[in-house]
Amino acid sequence: MPIWRGSLYLLAIVDWRTRKVLAWRFLITLEADFCLDALNEAVHKFGPPEIMNTDQGTQFTSFAWTDSLRRSGARIAVDGKGRFIDNIFIERLR
Repeated sequence: MPIWRGSLYLLAIVDWRTRKVLAWRFLITLEADFCLDALNEAVHKFGPPEIMNTDQGTQFTSFAWTDSLRRSGARIAVDGKGRFIDNIFIERLR
């Protein structure tokens, strides 16, 4: 979403089974630290995911993000380049 200076990004962690938003953040940068805050909140409230599916953004391929998921026991799934349909629930979040 364009804003006055730069962009505003929405990060949402969604349960694929229930489509419930487990945690979310608005971000002004694509740094992994902001994403980790949401991940940690979701894990704290609901437990670690079995599988975490993301796109290929730098925040989701960073060591901090992948290491946190591996330590929690989650399997990591990454969408193919340009494959928005692979993560349709987040692309069509309501």
